[in-house]
Amino acid sequence: MMKIDVNNITLNYTKAGKGDPLILLHGNGEDLHIFDPLIDKLKLNFTVYAVDSRNHGDSTKTKDWTYETMAEDIFQLIEKLELKRLSIVGFSDGAIIALLLAIKHRDLFYKMILLGVNLKPTDFKKHIYKSLVDEYEKTQDPLVRMMLEQPNIELEELKNIETPTLVVSAEDELFYRKGFKDMVKIMPNAKLKIMKNHDHGSYIINTDVLFDDLVEFIQ
Repeated sequence: MMKIDVNNITLNYTKAGKGDPLILLHGNGEDLHIFDPLIDKLKLNFTVYAVDSRNHGDSTKTKDWTYETMAEDIFQLIEKLELKRLSIVGFSDGAIIALLLAIKHRDLFYKMILLGVNLKPTDFKKHIYKSLVDEYEKTQDPLVRMMLEQPNIELEELKNIETPTLVVSAEDELFYRKGFKDMVKIMPNAKLKIMKNHDHGSYIINTDVLFDDLVEFIQ
């Protein structure tokens, strides 16, 4: 494990492999270890950086629970590590962070892969959103509150992202399919892949179905 001070906190991360840099960003309530099986494969082709987001894993715990702040954390990490020809893979919350970075810094990424991403809480299917409301009423978990209130990205903000982007949705997704199609339609260099027979998180765990697509797209 490695540590880096950014944005008044300390981020925990790992580095493995050789080749062009590739950052992996995990989802809500997870940590970088969700990617361990994938890193074992990707490190043969890339220098892989997997990061614990703030309030996750072994990174600093704070009272700031915004995706914008988390995106700034990652931007400062990229700047400090002087990463060039950088690609990024973000899953769920990690994909939101990647998207916010691409909106704000148009030339930051060589390639971008967004796994299970949403632009707004209203992208959740109604029964999923209701279950999150029920969970928050019981637990008052700030991670759940994040999903209920954020992100708030306008579709129009994506039209200037020229980074080649692969948007991935599970066949049995938490979000409405229309949101994914709208993203790909407005982004000039984006395409959509549907993971058949998978739900929101299963293809992250069963990495064999994901690895070939990632390597082919990035290289």
